[in-house]
Amino acid sequence: MLNLTFPFDPQHLPGPGHIAWAESGIQRFQESSQSDPEQAAFAENLSTDSDGRRLLEAVYGNSPFLGRCFEQESAFVQDFLARGADAVFADLIAAVEAEIGQDSSEAHVMSFLRRSRQRVALLVGLADMAGIWPIGAVTLALSKFADSAVRLAVSHMLRSAAARGGLELADSRDPNRDSGFVILGMGKLGARELNYSSDIDIIVLYDPQKVKTDEPIGLSQVFVRITRGIVKILNERTADGYVFRTDLRLRPDPSSTPLAISMEAALDYYESMGQNWERAAMIKARPIAGDVTVGDDFLQHIRPYIWRKHLDFAAIQDIHSIKRQITAHRGGGVVAVNGHNIKLGRGGIREIEFFAQTQQLIWGGREPDLRAPETRRTLQGLCDAGRITQDVATGMTTAYEYLRKVEHRLQMIDDEQTPDTPEGRRGY
Repeated sequence: MLNLTFPFDPQHLPGPGHIAWAESGIQRFQESSQSDPEQAAFAENLSTDSDGRRLLEAVYGNSPFLGRCFEQESAFVQDFLARGADAVFADLIAAVEAEIGQDSSEAHVMSFLRRSRQRVALLVGLADMAGIWPIGAVTLALSKFADSAVRLAVSHMLRSAAARGGLELADSRDPNRDSGFVILGMGKLGARELNYSSDIDIIVLYDPQKVKTDEPIGLSQVFVRITRGIVKILNERTADGYVFRTDLRLRPDPSSTPLAISMEAALDYYESMGQNWERAAMIKARPIAGDVTVGDDFLQHIRPYIWRKHLDFAAIQDIHSIKRQITAHRGGGVVAVNGHNIKLGRGGIREIEFFAQTQQLIWGGREPDLRAPETRRTLQGLCDAGRITQDVATGMTTAYEYLRKVEHRLQMIDDEQTPDTPEGRRGY
């Protein structure tokens, strides 16, 4: 008999939402472990131990996706139960960061990242269901993995470009460093509040003055090719799945600009044509991969564009009109349990985020303490500044955390980016 340990209270685990799912899933788990004697013993112990059975029922009875991960990562689950979520996650991130220094094939990078993503999804799902990590720790872990995954994709594509002769690397051990090429994380990724099954929104920039190249005229084509490669590494579905769906539509004028934009062109756009919704989006912008110094310089340059000391309140109506358009397009005027869109619907996640961001645009130009990218931190900052009451801040924060938790549980069911609460979704 193996000695089963649990780094959490098994009684915290949810019951199975679907008994039939749980029973058939546990049987599959036992059958999938038979080829390895150690894993077969682990599966048998887990199935017959009362706490182990509760864990299996929580996984298989609520999430077909986590069940599949559980079967494929049995040894990883053992490690999680023995050492806990924090230690195992730290090793996962360290392994991804170590790969940045390796000159590996594209096939290896894609396979490695997809296997890592599956393990992160399993670990975060278990830590969430077992109550080991609160919602803030869950979103932070997902964001940390995204940062490292994008950095690895960038390092591979910069190495490939250097091998073709398109540019020269400043640091062969970490091509990200001093490359003149940077990726800004936007939205929830930028704020380190990433969803369980989320797109990542990015903007890709480069500084021609910093890039080391013998062919400066062709730099735009080089970096567009690099960007396409990064998107392929992260986004393409293979037999191993995918890493992150990747969206570049937050870049300046996406219908007419290349995927990678020079820093000067981006600055010209924001200073002359930037819209209010883009100012709101830039509140959460953060350099996540590539040359972080270039990213920091860019954000420093556009700070006056984002944070205006004197704001025309008509501009705030422009921001609010975006929410009205979302409501008109997506519905959500009436709150209901079944079919309610917890992200875009009335009283949903996006409404709370929009409230925080519009208040930041109004007051942030004069009050630097209100410039935090995180939604919960912004709500408390508004309270501390006397702009909202503590009851409002606490109420909105509690609602936000609850809705984010529900959103993640819905996404865990089958790794889908669903914001709706359809009938029959019960259990965890």
